Amino acid sequence: MSGAVQAAGEEAREEDRRLFPARPLIGVSIAVIRDGRVLLAARANEPMRGVWTLPGGLVEAGESLAAGALRELREEVGVQAEVVGPSLTPTEIILRDEADRIRHHYVIHPHAALWRAVEPAPGPEALAVRWARLDEVAGLSTTPGLIDTLREAFSRLGQVAEGSAEGSV
Repeated sequence: MSGAVQAAGEEAREEDRRLFPARPLIGVSIAVIRDGRVLLAARANEPMRGVWTLPGGLVEAGESLAAGALRELREEVGVQAEVVGPSLTPTEIILRDEADRIRHHYVIHPHAALWRAVEPAPGPEALAVRWARLDEVAGLSTTPGLIDTLREAFSRLGQVAEGSAEGSV
């Protein structure tokens, strides 16, 4: 079997595992902050294609949450960052189909991080990337819970989110 055929088969099995799961899947995301702005990626895949979110994905077996977040960051946008502290408050995403069956169920463990190197560029799982102030994020179509996660990340890093209504978060 060729490498391309094998990779396509593994990708199909991974998608099957994500649809109508028997239990929640563990994911990670990473809020990379630089100069009062956070790095966002527009999702290239369903669910929520085109919606702005943090780089992230599923944790692999034997991988710590922080290591998974850094791996996903490199894979999706090519950036290097330093995780600060343990994961932030988890976000649960449950999406149902028309018959009210659970189509997707993720428990996402976000992390706060400081940008260290490499300018972001969209990889295969990101349609676009951008740096945004917190007030700019509020006007975008985003994944559930993103604003609260970003407030917590800015607070963790002791940075003031430029453009926030209160002047701090």
